[in-house]
This record gives sequence, C-alpha cells and structure tokens, in this order.
Amino acid sequence: MKVLSVASELYPLVKTGGLADVAGALPLALAALGVETKTLVPGYPAVLKALGNLVKRTEFSDLLGERAVLLEAKHEGIDILVLDAPALFERAGGPYVDPNSRDYADNWKRFAVLSKAGAEIAAGAMPGWQPDLVHAHDWQSALTPVYMRYGETPERPSLITIHNIAFQGQFSAGLFPQLGLPGHALWEALEYYGTISYLKGGLVTAHAVSTVSPSYAEEILTPAFGMGLEGVIASRADDLYGIVNGIDATVWNPATDRLIAQTYAPTALKKRQANREALAARFMLDDDDGPIFCVISRLTWQKGMDLLAEVTDMLVTSGAKLVVLGSGDHALESSLLAAAARHKGRIGMVVGYDEPLSHLMQAGADAILIPSRFEPCGLTQLYGLRYGCVPVVARTGGLADTIIDANEAAIAAQTATGIKFAPGSADALRSAIRRTVRLHTSVKIWGQLQKQGMKSDVSWGRSAERYAELYQRLVSKGQ
Repeated sequence: MKVLSVASELYPLVKTGGLADVAGALPLALAALGVETKTLVPGYPAVLKALGNLVKRTEFSDLLGERAVLLEAKHEGIDILVLDAPALFERAGGPYVDPNSRDYADNWKRFAVLSKAGAEIAAGAMPGWQPDLVHAHDWQSALTPVYMRYGETPERPSLITIHNIAFQGQFSAGLFPQLGLPGHALWEALEYYGTISYLKGGLVTAHAVSTVSPSYAEEILTPAFGMGLEGVIASRADDLYGIVNGIDATVWNPATDRLIAQTYAPTALKKRQANREALAARFMLDDDDGPIFCVISRLTWQKGMDLLAEVTDMLVTSGAKLVVLGSGDHALESSLLAAAARHKGRIGMVVGYDEPLSHLMQAGADAILIPSRFEPCGLTQLYGLRYGCVPVVARTGGLADTIIDANEAAIAAQTATGIKFAPGSADALRSAIRRTVRLHTSVKIWGQLQKQGMKSDVSWGRSAERYAELYQRLVSKGQ
C-alpha cells in the first residue's frame, strides 16, 4: 500500500511539538508492515539545508497563484517530498511565526498551498507514483481532503489526524474566494461561526478521523474538550478512531543514547545515578537525596504551567527539586524564572528548547511533572517511562491512557508506572507531589515503578498495526 502523509513538521528536520515526532516515526513503523509512505512537508530553509541529493519530481505552475517545485529525498529512512515554494516558506522565523513570535499574516495561504499540493499528488501529479490513501495531520494540512473532495479527479481515501483540536486554522471568511474552491464548499465544509476553519473542513471531508488516544477521542465529543467542534466530531462519531501515539524507540533508548552522561538498562539502574549527577550540575542543584522533578513543556495554560508556578514554593519545602525546560507565555516564563531566583539550588530553568538537554533530563530526573488541563496524547510521559523517569500526570486524554497509577493495589500487583491526579487544580497537583515524595523515600517501591515503566511497550508497533488496519479498511471501502 502507498500512502501520502501531509504534515507541516517532520522530525528530525523541523519540530515545534509532538506532531513532528509522529510524522517522523509512524512511516518507519508502517514500513515494517508493508506500507510505503511518502511525507510531504514545506520547503523551510532548515529542511532544504538538511537534505542532500534532492531530486526534482515535478513543477506546479499555479498553486493558488504560486509557483512551486516538488523535490524528493530520503533522510534517515524516511521518504520525503518537499514543496519548494520560496515565496511562502523561505523565511527567517519558525514554521508558523516570524522572529518576533507573531503569526505570519499569510499562514492561510501557506498551508492551503501545502494542502493543494497534497491533493494534486493524490490526483496523480507526480510521475510514476500515486498514493492509495492520503493521511493529513492537523489544521495545516486539513484542506488536503477538502481539495480532494472538490477536485476534478476521482477521490482517493483519506484520513485526518487531530493532534490537538485547540489549533483549528481559523481565518476570515473573506479569504474563502482565494482558496480556489467552489462556492458551495464554504457552507458544506468550511464555514465556522462566520469564519472559515481549515480543521473543520478536513473533519467534514476526510473519510475517517483519528486522534492520538482513546480517551481524547471520547473527550473531544464534549463541549469541555471539543473547542467548539464537538458537534462536527459527533457527526463523524462512527468514523472516529483513537490510536495512542508511540515513540521512536531507537532515538529514545537509555541503553544506547549518546546524548546522556551514562547509558543504562532496567537491570542496571544504579548507572542512572551518573545522569542524575550530570543533571544536578547542569542546573546547579543542591547535592542531596531529595527527588528531582523535571518539566519539559510549552509554557502554556493548556499544559497547566500556571498550576506549576503556583506550587513551586510548596515543592521546595517538601524537600524536592525542580528543573524546567520550555518556553511560551511570557508571564509564565517570568513566574518560573522568579521561582528559580528565589530557590537557587532547588529550582533551575532553561528557557527555550534543547533536544540533547531533554534527553539528559529524562535520564537524570527522578520524575517528570505533566499537569496538563487537556492532553491529546503526550509524548514526554512515554519518554519518561522509557527512561525510568516516573511520570506524575493529570488524569486526562493520553496521559490517563498510558500511565497506571501507583495506588495500593497497583503497587502490590507490581503494575504501577506513575502517579495520576485529578482534577486539574493546584491543590490536586500539590497532593500528587507530596505522594510522589513519599513514594520516593522507599527505594523498593520507587525502583519497582521505574522498572515497570521501562518494561512498558511505548514503541509504535501496536499503534502502527492499528493505523495499517484502518488504512486497509478505508482503501477497501474506496474500491
């Protein structure tokens, strides 16, 4: 089976979040199941710079008025199609924002063009290769099934995956005439409370909808989590699938990881201490036995970082320490930096994102805090399991699906892998921190939590099988 994946990010070329990790790892896992995937991404400067031996496959003379060249390359086992449209993607900022962190004013066009290219490839625009199915990811490629639905060639089966329904690609309805779609597509697919929503369009027109955990698939059917699209999701309930993400177990493997101070395995957890010492030195933490909590996150309300800022003083008085890696809301950054200044030796923080440091934090911290208000899947808790960094998570979405709480019964049965708490409040987070600190005092129980987590299957194996089955079902229906 041949699949075209359309995504705005792809690890290891360009990444702002978990979407990139999924887009990069899933094709590799599917290859073992006989699924050939080519991934279409924008020709950002970082992508073009990283790829060598680019081969020109075709030209587009008019993608919503833009000229573009389709290039192909293979990178770390991934077959990549690059949409080289310098007028849209050759920019100094990030994938979505300028150097001043402001959204590009033409994001509506940049990702409509990406989607249009995806639909053209699905229709046979690339000589010698045509996909059996198209897999779109999030709002940035959500117009792909829309263009396929309203195109002139027979429609190929399509799937859209929601990685986070909070991001919907919502733009002025006045832009609709520039999208090159028939007028009836507005009210049939895109219209959204007087605006247009790219994500809504994809949800309406794709043959199936998936999201990144079973619990999140249930949550987005409700007003509390559906972010205004719960009615649209409910109308597609029979075609909605929750498939939990996996991780690349070769990149995230403490036994072979070159980015950490000392490799280790579940049978040799004492070696992990070298990473704890390296982490403490990196953040200039006090040398004592108190547990080290880490946070690797965007600093946003969704991620519960305001709750974290509220409990930092209590965390320190409990005898624990905290290291933070992240960026986002400036007020939250300032609050956490102030906490680090108040508690030197107990709290350390690095603003930004640093991939090697994130590996060391997972390998050296005792626990990872993830107090998200909602979390479609989450990957950092999966990395934590893999590295013996015990997850302390809010009971929501994929966090609830992937962590087994360390209650008395689970500890006795030796099945617990972390600590879960609810509701998403500062008081509940404080209680979870206290419980974690108590559990950490027992070498036996804590070692059991680490080893059980490290035994968890967090790879893409089972999830890739579910995607392959879904692909086959959709292709069979389309024949």
